[in-house]
Amino acid sequence: MPSRTTAGFALMLMLLAACQPALNWREVRPPGSGAVALFPCKPEVDQRQDKGLAQCEAGGGRFALSWADTPEPTQVGPALKAMPQALAGKLGQALPPGQALQVAGMTPMPEAAEYRLAGTGGVTRVAVFAHGGRVYQALMTLPQDDVAVWESFRAGLAIEAAR
Repeated sequence: MPSRTTAGFALMLMLLAACQPALNWREVRPPGSGAVALFPCKPEVDQRQDKGLAQCEAGGGRFALSWADTPEPTQVGPALKAMPQALAGKLGQALPPGQALQVAGMTPMPEAAEYRLAGTGGVTRVAVFAHGGRVYQALMTLPQDDVAVWESFRAGLAIEAAR
């Protein structure tokens, strides 16, 4: 459970990010995802049988939450490792070391992490986590890094039952 200091800091970051006129923060429960996310814009949701994507653009950036069910629980850890690795490859970069990640209601796993990828086209931040056999990837891409916006987006993530 986060300390009062951590919770207060997260709230302060959300309030600061919310003051940006291009961002209109809202809590979203993408159908079929089992997750709750705080998006700075109204996302479009594309859902298929065992996977989905909620995404939108605001403030010159792109925000997304994707989810997929793994066929077997033993594939969750490898999937969490593969998702940011594939993204880094797509961006033509080496994957930097990740930072440990906690999302309310997630299944604790050592592979749950967040990463920062910076390139000539901007900065991409990604977080990967799981609940049971479902894996999630939260993504933010901006022309310039904005830690407060990322912290607001990341802090707004939760597994729906945890809220």
